[in-house]
Amino acid sequence: MRKVISAAILVNVLMAVSAQEGEMRCRLGFSYEFSNNKNWGKDKPVIMKVYPNSPAERAGIRQNDIIEEINSLKVTAITMDDVDSLLTATEDSHIVLTVRNFSDSARVAPLTKECYSNRSLNESQLAAAFSMYSVEDTHDRLFVCPFVSAATEDATDFSQFKTFDFSVVEGDKSTSKIESVINETLKAVLTKKGLSVNALNPDIVIHTYYVFDKNPSFRKKSKATEEQAPVFRYDITRDKVVKFPFYSSSTPESEAEYVLQLGIRFIDQRFVPGRILWECEANELMSAPYSLEEYAAIHIPLMCMQFPYMKYNRNVQFILTKKAYNYTGINYNIYRINEVVSIDFDSPASKAGILPNDIIEKIEGKRMDYTAPEFTAAYRQFITNTLKYRDQGTRFTDANGFAGRMFWDTFKYNRIAKDFAKDNNMTAFSYLYAFQPFVNPTRNSSCTFDIRRGNERIRIVVRPVFYSEKTIELN
Repeated sequence: MRKVISAAILVNVLMAVSAQEGEMRCRLGFSYEFSNNKNWGKDKPVIMKVYPNSPAERAGIRQNDIIEEINSLKVTAITMDDVDSLLTATEDSHIVLTVRNFSDSARVAPLTKECYSNRSLNESQLAAAFSMYSVEDTHDRLFVCPFVSAATEDATDFSQFKTFDFSVVEGDKSTSKIESVINETLKAVLTKKGLSVNALNPDIVIHTYYVFDKNPSFRKKSKATEEQAPVFRYDITRDKVVKFPFYSSSTPESEAEYVLQLGIRFIDQRFVPGRILWECEANELMSAPYSLEEYAAIHIPLMCMQFPYMKYNRNVQFILTKKAYNYTGINYNIYRINEVVSIDFDSPASKAGILPNDIIEKIEGKRMDYTAPEFTAAYRQFITNTLKYRDQGTRFTDANGFAGRMFWDTFKYNRIAKDFAKDNNMTAFSYLYAFQPFVNPTRNSSCTFDIRRGNERIRIVVRPVFYSEKTIELN
């Protein structure tokens, strides 16, 4: 069972809104699920994702944290519904979690919920709603890696293990370049999870193995293999999605020119020496040579996302969520989209002087006196009319199954900017992406709002803050 403690309104195409009971909604900024994993948090809520710029992130909540108590109530003493109610209740904006992970057995984390009117749409939601204005900056992307993972059958609590080191062949003190990359990458990943290196008496010894070579079983590629769609994955070293010379996991091995294998084993040294606690192996079929060092640096962080909380035995699915937008702190009225419902405290809009109940007549000279359905219809028409300005070579299917995601063609930015400027396209909310060259070639960091406040008309210049959010999670 999985629950999401975040913004409670889903906005995929602006007004796909489901109303909630009550006047307010609150978010803590994380998702969780009740664990069935005997090695990590059995029967307790485990944090699956922490949302950027959220109360949870500010409180230091981390992926894989086990929730032990909520407001001093042990989660094992209450029902799943009670847990959900305590986390989502709007009556109390403060909540105290007690969480456990590798580095802390019982860390107390006070959180203050962010609560909003159920009538409001914030800029994060609007950035998702108008994502086709800038697919480069806002999209969800699913990718699959051919990993095979396994954990010990014993009911062993992995949180008892605190330290690790790497296995060394007796008499061999040298470390190859690939081993250095593997070890340093693993060290960075595991220390971030709360484990520490102990060369004298480690709880876990890590054994790794690897091979890259021409495929001795290669015979001939079929037409289907020749015509396979390119494989894209997230490259953590470059912070971008890139194309790899890999075949899909369904490709017959005899049709791949090259093979690559990388394996990791965590071996118990504390309770049952020699027992394999957890292991993961990647097996790639490839059309061209590829650096083992580069593969390790990119894929080991992904492989280790299943430690200590494993969900998949093979073919692990990941979702990359990327959102970058201009934040002013304005929350808009769902039912009257040009009305300000509220302003975030100490936000750029607050500092500039925009107030609740202000009516926004124009943003950057673009009219706002339309209904939400009119904005939605114009947005859809804009997508259709500007397909000719998209780069067909960047087409991908997003995590929601939408197959037409494409980046803008960089050679057509001038034409794109002209379409954004047309009144009938109703692109007022393109200010969310005004840092992009196809909207704002000069990268001007200010945004002009024409406001009506009672009988008074005011022009207010706001300097947005650039928010960049990126998360990777198991699907």
